[in-house]
Amino acid sequence: MIAAHGLPDRLAGHALTPGRPWPLGASFDGEGVNFALFSAHAERVELCLFSPDGRRELCRIALRDRDGDIWHIHIGGLTPGTLYGFRVHGPYAPEGGHRFNPHKLLLDPYTRQLSGRLKWSDALMGYKVGSPRADLSFDTRDSAFAVPKSVVVDPSFNWGPDRAPRRAWHETVIYEAHVKGLTALHKGVEKALRGSFLGLASDSVLDHLVKLGITAIELLPVHAFLDDRFLVAKGLHNYWGYQSIGFFAPEPRYMTRGEVWEFQTMVRRFHAAGIEVILDVVYNHSGEGDELGPTLSFRGLDNRSYYRLRDGGRFYVNDTGTGNTLNLAHPMVLRMVMDSLRYWVEVMHVDGFRFDLASVLGREPHGFDPNGGFFDAIRQDPVLARVKLIAEPWDIGPGGYQLGNYPHPFSEWNDRFRDGIRRLWRGDAGVVPDLARRLLGSAELFDKAGRTACASVNFVTAHDGFTLEDLVSFTVKRNFANGEDNRDGHDDNHSSNMGVEGPSDDPAIRAARDLRKRNLLATLMLSQGVPMLLAGDEIGNSQQGNNNAYAQDNEIGWVDWARADDGLAAFVARLIALRQDHRVLRQRRFLHGLPRAVDGLPDVIWRRADGATPRPEDWHDPAFRCLCVELRRAAEGDLTDREAIFAVCNTGSAVQLTLPDTAPGWRLELDTTRPDAGREPAVPGLEVPAHSVLVFSADFDRGSE
Repeated sequence: MIAAHGLPDRLAGHALTPGRPWPLGASFDGEGVNFALFSAHAERVELCLFSPDGRRELCRIALRDRDGDIWHIHIGGLTPGTLYGFRVHGPYAPEGGHRFNPHKLLLDPYTRQLSGRLKWSDALMGYKVGSPRADLSFDTRDSAFAVPKSVVVDPSFNWGPDRAPRRAWHETVIYEAHVKGLTALHKGVEKALRGSFLGLASDSVLDHLVKLGITAIELLPVHAFLDDRFLVAKGLHNYWGYQSIGFFAPEPRYMTRGEVWEFQTMVRRFHAAGIEVILDVVYNHSGEGDELGPTLSFRGLDNRSYYRLRDGGRFYVNDTGTGNTLNLAHPMVLRMVMDSLRYWVEVMHVDGFRFDLASVLGREPHGFDPNGGFFDAIRQDPVLARVKLIAEPWDIGPGGYQLGNYPHPFSEWNDRFRDGIRRLWRGDAGVVPDLARRLLGSAELFDKAGRTACASVNFVTAHDGFTLEDLVSFTVKRNFANGEDNRDGHDDNHSSNMGVEGPSDDPAIRAARDLRKRNLLATLMLSQGVPMLLAGDEIGNSQQGNNNAYAQDNEIGWVDWARADDGLAAFVARLIALRQDHRVLRQRRFLHGLPRAVDGLPDVIWRRADGATPRPEDWHDPAFRCLCVELRRAAEGDLTDREAIFAVCNTGSAVQLTLPDTAPGWRLELDTTRPDAGREPAVPGLEVPAHSVLVFSADFDRGSE
C-alpha cells in the first residue's frame, strides 16, 4: 500500500496501489478507480481530486508507477462522479517542443464526461500573455478555476433490446443535422429538452425523419468542444463544434443533466425508429490552437508527442487551418483515436463516423498515403468493420485534395457532385457531360480497387455553405453577423437568386425558386451513390444568406420550423420513397453500358429527347440542355431483374419527348413541375416542361399494367 500523503480526512485509509497501465483513462472497477495516463516526456505526474462542485482542489496524488510511457495508480473506494484532473511536470522548452507547466490543470484525454464550462482567462495560457518573449515566457498562475473537470463515469446502461439497424450502404439516406439547431425552435419538442440529445430523440423529431424516409442521421460534432476566445469576445459561440477538447466525452451543452446516459438514450431511440446515428468527428486537430493557445490537455501532457511540430518544435504544422495538427504518426496518439472510435461504437452504440478533414489523418511524412498507419489501423479493426466510415477528402495541407483516393471501406463526400449539379440547374452551359458522370455515381473517381457506387456520398448542400433555400435566393453570401466583414465563407457558390436578391414575395420568383429546389433534390435522389440531405432543406429553411454559420448559435443557424414548407417536405418524402421503391436507382455496382444476359440490353443508355443516342458533338454542344437516361440493373448484377427507369433532366425550354421502345407500358412516376401529381400512364407525344425532371418506370414482369 502506498502512503496517502496529502489526502483529506474523507479519503484517509483509501488503498493506493500501483494499479495497471490499461485501460487508459479513469476506470471504475467496483472497488475503486484505476487511472492511467500517457506521457513520454513527463518527469512527474500528479492526479488532482476536486470537490463535487469542482471549485476546490482536495488533494494531489503522485502517480509513482510507470510502465513504459504510461503512468498509473489505483485508488480504492473512489466511485463514479469523482471529479479530477492532472498536473504534469517536465521541461518548459517551447523551442524544443516541450510545454509542460504544472500550474495548468489538464483534462484527461480519455475522460468520458466533463463537469463545468471553460472560462476564458489568461491563466489558461502556459506563457505570460503580453510578455515580449511571447510563448517563450512561463506563467505560474493556477488555471484550475477556469478548466472543466474530468469525471469518473460508470458507462453501463440498460440497452434492453437495442439492435443496430445495420442499413446497407445502398439503402442509406443521410440527414446531416445539428443537435441544437434541429430542435431549438421545434414546438413539438418539450421546451426543457430543446437543444439536447434527449430533445433530438423526441417523438416529434423521430416522426418527421421516419415520414421523410431518412435511414441515418449524421450529427455535427458532439465530442466535448470549446468556444474560441475570439468568438466569446464578440458575443458569439462555436456553434458547429469543430474545436474538440475531449474525444470520449459528449458535449455537456447538449445534456440536460450532464450524464452520459442521455446520449445513450438518444441512440437507443433512433435505433428503435430504424435510424442509424453517424458522428462527425474531428481527430485532425484539437481546440488548443497554435503556440499562443491555451494549455488544456494534450499540450501540457506531452506536446511533442501529441502534435506535429516544425522549426525545431516551437511551432505547429497547420494543415487544418485551426492552428495545430494532431500527430497520428505517433502510436499512442493513433491508439487514442482508435480507442475513441471503438468506445463510441461499443459503449455508445453509434453506427458510423464522418471524418472531418480526413486527408490530415492519412498524411505521412512523404504525403497523403491511402495505405498509411491510420487507414491500416482502421481496416484491420474488427469493431470498426461493422460501421459506416465517411471521409471529408480534403484539407488545406500540401496535396490535401484527395477525392476518390481513399481506400475501401471509406465512402467520401463528393463536392464535384455538389458543384456540378448546382451549375447544371443554374443554367451554366456545357455541363451536361458532368451531369452524366454524377448520375452514374462518379465512376471516373471511385470505380477502382473494388469500390462500389456507394463510395460517393452525394450532396447539394451541407452545413458548410448555403442552405437549399439560400442557394436559390442569393448570389452573394451575407456573413456580416460573423463579425469578419463578410470576408469568411466561400465566394463561389454556383448559386442564383432567380431575379431578386434575398427573400421575395413575388409569386413568379417563388414559383421559380421552388421548382429549382425540386429539380436539385430530384437529381440528388436519382443519382447512384448515397444521398445526403441537409437538415431543414426539406422545409425551405434559410440562414439569411449566411454560408458560414459556424458561429451562429441563434435563429440564423437554427432550423426555422415556424415557416416550414410542408409541401416541399412531402415532395422530399416522395423522392426518397421513389428511390426506395426502385432498386435501379440505388445500385452497388457501377453502370458502364454493358449488355445484360437477361435481355441483351445495356444497363445504361443515354438518349436525347427525340429518342436518338447523343452524338459526340451533342455532348459538347453548349445548347444541349435535355439529357435522358435509361437505367437497368447492372450487367454484372441481378440476372433476372427486368425493371427499367427512364429519367429526363431538362435545363432548357420545353421539348417533345420520344419514349424508348425498349420497355412496355412506361408510367410517369414524377414530374417536378407538378409535385402533387400521382403516378400516371405515359401518353404519346408527351412534352417535357422547361426546367424539369421527369421519371418513368417500366417493369417487364408486370407488362403494361
